[in-house]
Amino acid sequence: MSSPRRTLLFTVLVPPLVALYFVYTLQLHVIVPELTDVKEIPGLLSRIFFLLFKPPLGSAGDDDLFQQARSGAARKPFTRHIVAVGDLHGDLPNARKVLQFSGVTDGFGNWTGNVDFFVQTGDIIDRGDDTIALFDWMDKLRGQAASTGGVMLSHLGNHEWMNAIGDWRYVYASEIKTFGTVAERQALLSNGRIGRSWAANYTTTSRLPLHPSLGAPNTPFPPPSKLQKPGTNVANSYYYDAAQPLSHSAISFVHGGLSPTYKDLTPFPSRINEISDSLLKKLQQRVQPPPHPPNAYPGLPSSATQQEKELYDSNGPLWYRGWATDPEAKVCVDVEEVLAKTGTRRMIMGHTPDFTGIVARCKGKIIIIDTGISHAYGGVLSALSIHYTLTPVGNDADQRWVEKEVVSAIYPNKQEVIVTDEREVVGEFLG
Repeated sequence: MSSPRRTLLFTVLVPPLVALYFVYTLQLHVIVPELTDVKEIPGLLSRIFFLLFKPPLGSAGDDDLFQQARSGAARKPFTRHIVAVGDLHGDLPNARKVLQFSGVTDGFGNWTGNVDFFVQTGDIIDRGDDTIALFDWMDKLRGQAASTGGVMLSHLGNHEWMNAIGDWRYVYASEIKTFGTVAERQALLSNGRIGRSWAANYTTTSRLPLHPSLGAPNTPFPPPSKLQKPGTNVANSYYYDAAQPLSHSAISFVHGGLSPTYKDLTPFPSRINEISDSLLKKLQQRVQPPPHPPNAYPGLPSSATQQEKELYDSNGPLWYRGWATDPEAKVCVDVEEVLAKTGTRRMIMGHTPDFTGIVARCKGKIIIIDTGISHAYGGVLSALSIHYTLTPVGNDADQRWVEKEVVSAIYPNKQEVIVTDEREVVGEFLG
C-alpha cells in the first residue's frame, strides 16, 4: 500500500475506531445501543492495523502477522465462575451473609450477576426456624439468576429426605409454628409450594461441566455411544482418552458423597437422579404418616425398589461419609475410579461438618464444604469459589489453549486458595 493512501486511511478510520474501542473497554457501550456489534471492534481494529502496517507480501514475518490477526479475531478466552455453599440448616441471616460476601447476592439479597453458577448442596431444612423463608429465597434467586443468564443448582440433602419420609427428629417445635400446624407443614413439604419446588428444581446430585463444549449441566456421562465396556480397565478406558482432553473438565456436587461401591453411579448424574425422582414422587404422593417422633418411624414406602432403598442407605449419596472419615491413603486411591466413572476432576459435598473451615483432600479432588454455617452449630461462615478459564495461545492452526482452574475457600474476612490447576490442551472447543 502506498504511503499517502496509508496515511489517509490512518487519519480517517483509526481515530473513531480507537474511540469506540475505549468505549467498549470501559464498558460504556450501553450508551450507544444501536452499535449491536461493538464487541467485534477489537477484532476489526486488529484487521485494520494489519492492513495498514503489514510488511510487503513475501517479506519475513508476513505469515506470522496474518496468523496473529486471524487468531485474535477467531478464538476468544472463556471464563466461568462458580460459587458453592453447604448446609444452611434453618438460618436465613447467616445464609444471607454468606451469599453476600461470596458475591452471589447484594445487600438486599438479590442476585448480583457476578457468578455464572450458584450451587447449594442440601440441608436447608431442620435445626432452625427459617425453613419457609430460605426455600422461598432460593426460588426467588433461581428466577433472578435465569433472567441474567445465571444458573442455580440445588440439591436435596439427607434432612430434606428425612422430612419427606416423616422423620422429624431435628424439627424444632418453634419451626412447626411458622407453618401453622403439623398437617400444614406436611402439606407444604409434599404437594405445597416447597414440595413442588423440590420435585421441579432440586436433584440429588449434579455434574457441572466447566466448559460448554461438554454440554449443559447434568448432561449424562458417559454419553450412550461411549459407555465403558464391561471389564475395561478404568485407567485405560475412554475416560482418559487423549483425544478427549476436556472430558473430565467437570465437577460433581452431592450432599453426602459418591461412594466407590455405590452401584448406580453411571450414567452420571442421570441414573441417581432418576432413582431419587421416583422415590420422592412416592413419598410426596402417599398419605402423609404421622411424623416421628412421637410416632413410630414410618420408613420408606412399601413400593420402594431396591435401588431406591440403596439410594437412602449409608452407602448412598445422601448419607455416605467415607470421603471425610477414611484415611488419606485409602480415599486418594478410591477417588480416582469415581472421578473416572463420573467424568469429573473433583467432587464437592456437604453433610460432614468441620467447624473450622472447608476441607480439601487429595490435592483438591475431594472438597467438603459443610462448615456449620447455621447458628445451631456455631461454625464458620464459608463459601467455595471456582474460577475457570480457557485461554487461546499460539495461532489457530495449533489450536492450543491454557486451561486454568483456581479453587478458593471464602470466609468473611479472608480467602484461601485450595488448589490451582493449570495445563495446556489442544483441540477445537466451541464456547
